[in-house]
Amino acid sequence: MNKITAITLRHWKPVILWNLLVLGVTSYIAIVTPRMWNASAQLTIPATNGNLDASLGILGSFRKDNSSISASSDSQLQLQKSILTSDTLMEKVLSVDPQKDKFTNVSGYKSLYEISVDENSRIITIHTKGSSPELAKIRTNNLITLFQQRLKELRQQNRLSKRQFSAVELEEARNNLMAAQQTLAQFKQSTALIDAEEQTKAIVTTIDGLTKARLEALSLAEYNQNRVNTLSNLLSMSSNQAIRSLSLGENRDYQFIRGKLAEIKAELSGLQAKYTNNHPQVRQLLQQEQVLLNRMQNQVQRTSGGMAIDTTVSGEGQGRAGLIEQLVLAETEASGQQRRAILIQNQIEKLTANLNSIPNQQKRLTELQRNVDVAEGVYKGLVAQVQQTNIDVFDVYPNVETLDSPRVNNNPISPKKSLMILNALLAGITGSIALILLLERRNPLLSPQDLQDMKFPMVVSIPQLKDTELTSDLDDKQVKFERLASALSLQPLNNRHLLITSAMESEGKTTVTLGLGKALVELGFRVLLVDGDFIRAELTQNLGFTQELNITNEVVSIEPNLDLLPATPRSSKIVQMVSQGRFQQALADAESHTEYDYVLVDTAPVSATTATALMTAQIPNVLFVVKPGMSFSSSVRDSLQQLMEHQAHILGLVVNGVETSAKPYKLKLHSSGKDTADSVLS
Repeated sequence: MNKITAITLRHWKPVILWNLLVLGVTSYIAIVTPRMWNASAQLTIPATNGNLDASLGILGSFRKDNSSISASSDSQLQLQKSILTSDTLMEKVLSVDPQKDKFTNVSGYKSLYEISVDENSRIITIHTKGSSPELAKIRTNNLITLFQQRLKELRQQNRLSKRQFSAVELEEARNNLMAAQQTLAQFKQSTALIDAEEQTKAIVTTIDGLTKARLEALSLAEYNQNRVNTLSNLLSMSSNQAIRSLSLGENRDYQFIRGKLAEIKAELSGLQAKYTNNHPQVRQLLQQEQVLLNRMQNQVQRTSGGMAIDTTVSGEGQGRAGLIEQLVLAETEASGQQRRAILIQNQIEKLTANLNSIPNQQKRLTELQRNVDVAEGVYKGLVAQVQQTNIDVFDVYPNVETLDSPRVNNNPISPKKSLMILNALLAGITGSIALILLLERRNPLLSPQDLQDMKFPMVVSIPQLKDTELTSDLDDKQVKFERLASALSLQPLNNRHLLITSAMESEGKTTVTLGLGKALVELGFRVLLVDGDFIRAELTQNLGFTQELNITNEVVSIEPNLDLLPATPRSSKIVQMVSQGRFQQALADAESHTEYDYVLVDTAPVSATTATALMTAQIPNVLFVVKPGMSFSSSVRDSLQQLMEHQAHILGLVVNGVETSAKPYKLKLHSSGKDTADSVLS
């Protein structure tokens, strides 16, 4: 657990940066992500029934209990869902979308729709996204409308494809039915046979009536003929003579001539009584009389036709003229009744022949009617199959009904702040872990195996120290650096100047410098502490010297036999100061006043500045501090490599932060009025 905490703390900066990046990206996405509303609608598929029961007449009935192509409830719902999400339908919906220009392909547009089915209730639920409530509702309505149109198109295509298989047979059956019906109609028209039994009864009744009428006509004809004979005897003329005599009597020209002739004769009788025939008037009248006589003779000849007729018959209808009229009427009636009897006899003969032909006609009629019934049954059967196809088509592509019209939630569905926060947390945690693992893999912590692989003349471990222990009273704290001081005092050093550094900051080099200095003082040595960390000057600040000091200042006494050469933090010209010898000169000036047994220089981390490596030219003896759980393995190797390249003499390795179970003891040190520091040694 401590190692995990140490690894996390070591990489806190990248982790913070990563989480700030996640927070920034999340905030940006929350700001730029357009708000989306969701419109929902429900469609229902009515239960289908593929049963058909059709009468085929003489051929029985057509019954089909199960549709041959009807789908089950589950597969039917999935089929409707597939149609709803098909590219063909979505392309049509996209073509009428108000924001169609924003979509380059139908796949991206399809993501706006979510289709779900409930197999138990046969309900299809549609969820549609839109940048506004109105747009979401419009898209939902467009999808429903075009979906219903698409179902209609599929039904028509399915129906057309199936009708093509039976179109020829259906047309042939229809033609056969029409031909049979036409033949039956022509036969009925030609025979006038509709109901043989009723027609037979009617014909027999008609024949009986006609027979009676014929007998009556013959009787009347005979009666009128007798009257003709009687009247002819009375007139002593045949009917023709009587008719011609009556025609002459009714001739106006003839009667006019007779009247004119009577007048002339009367006038002539008066003139003959006075004059002779040679008298002009008499002669003129005689001539007129002769002309009239000739004209009258011509009329008689034309009317009589060579027969002897009675020229005395007048047209007044009296006397002989009346008898002649009765004769003519009787003869006409007799002739008419004779013709009527003949006509009735002809009708009776026809009806009798028709009556005799009814059985054969009835047989033919029955045969033709059966042909019509069979043709009609076949045609109805094919029509029933077409109807069954229509039913099957509606089973597969039913009329989907809108159960719940599109509705839009008042609140947008995105962006979801809670989900974005959760995603940001997950991204921050996951990314932090991944980042830590990546950084640790690239530059892992210093491990015990790494320490074992490092071969140094001296390796000393000290317990972990806190920063507060440097600022507390030295008299109240335990000093545990005797072991390090003892080991160091045994080293054969030509120059007892010692440079204390580390690869990174916070590894405890300042603590080790102060603790080691105090321990050497306890062993009886006079020690000068030099703050060579010109970047932060932690040693100077931790000992309480916060006033502005310069490297050329005088040495400050911390306690008996322990002095400090302080430094001032700076950010530039550090390397130039070291390379130009100013640091060496300041160190020489400090040592010129007092002779020190040991000079301990606390430097900046090697990875922080090249000034530390340059200092090894004057102070080659280096005490290198590492801290398990804090030091990077690669940084330690790089720093040691850099020091060796500058001909540094790695005197030893101080391992800071090793736990100890030894009971500490107190060692009091007196100071000269300055703030003191205390370190715990193992």
